Amino acid sequence: MSVSEALEKLLRSFERYYNIKREGAVSPFVAEAEFHSHTEQYLLVKAAHLSDIDSNEFIFFSTVGILNLQNLAELDSKAWEEGLSRVKPYNGHRNSDIALIVLAEKIEEDAFKQIKKLKHYKSYKFSLWGWSHFKVIAMETSTNRFTYNRFGSDFKKIFTTIN
Repeated sequence: MSVSEALEKLLRSFERYYNIKREGAVSPFVAEAEFHSHTEQYLLVKAAHLSDIDSNEFIFFSTVGILNLQNLAELDSKAWEEGLSRVKPYNGHRNSDIALIVLAEKIEEDAFKQIKKLKHYKSYKFSLWGWSHFKVIAMETSTNRFTYNRFGSDFKKIFTTIN
């Protein structure tokens, strides 16, 4: 499967719940996806408002020919910085997770191992205003093998279905 075919299948699987942006994505990404959830809690009537709960997810998609440590470091820092710039914490904010999905024709072994070690975390006002985690998953389209960090395992099921 080619990188572009894998990207199309992947974006189709995200379209149901995410807002997909293919044009105008921040460079070096080929597409972006956003998910926003807002919940309010009341006590018997709406006038007795207890809380707001906002949850967000920002996903950045990248395609490369060969993924090496240098490419990975650049994509990692750019996705984390861009994702954090979109977070708007307040007292009803629960979490805003940032994800990087990389599709590559080939992933070098050192980059393959490094992906499992990638992690970023940020709390806002000692987690009273929420937090942000970083998810990473990368797929080598020539062999259909993929790797992910601890939080990236959430996307594992999607990658097994696009093979």
